[in-house]
Amino acid sequence: MKKLVTYSVVIILVTLLVLIRLFEDQLFYDPYLTFFKNDYLYLDSPRREVLKLTLFTSLRYGLNALISLGILFMLFKDIGILKFSVLLYSLAYVVLISLFLYFVINPRQTDYYLFFNLRRFLIQPLLLLLLIPAFYYHKKVS
Repeated sequence: MKKLVTYSVVIILVTLLVLIRLFEDQLFYDPYLTFFKNDYLYLDSPRREVLKLTLFTSLRYGLNALISLGILFMLFKDIGILKFSVLLYSLAYVVLISLFLYFVINPRQTDYYLFFNLRRFLIQPLLLLLLIPAFYYHKKVS
């Protein structure tokens, strides 16, 4: 019964991540969503409001991080893993948002591809995809 509840909660949390992705256009201000869907390597950077973009990107990162932390806790039931993950998500946010702001404030076509990939770590739960196998392996070895 415990496993059924655990997997049900994980499925609900993953569904929330999917819903964030599906409704990203309606939920978040991000002119780069349409920009990167086009042939962005040959276009000029879109017009943007830096503060608004930063706040909405931070909100999206925060939502993804909270849901991801919930998934990690439900899968591993370990406070140590949760604390480490909170620290990792916090440090990643500081580094990623600093680089993100640099690329938003100083747009150069030569940096678009790097910016595109960096931005993915802020708006998608890629850290979760890296942490689940890492913690699983750590549990197996320990």
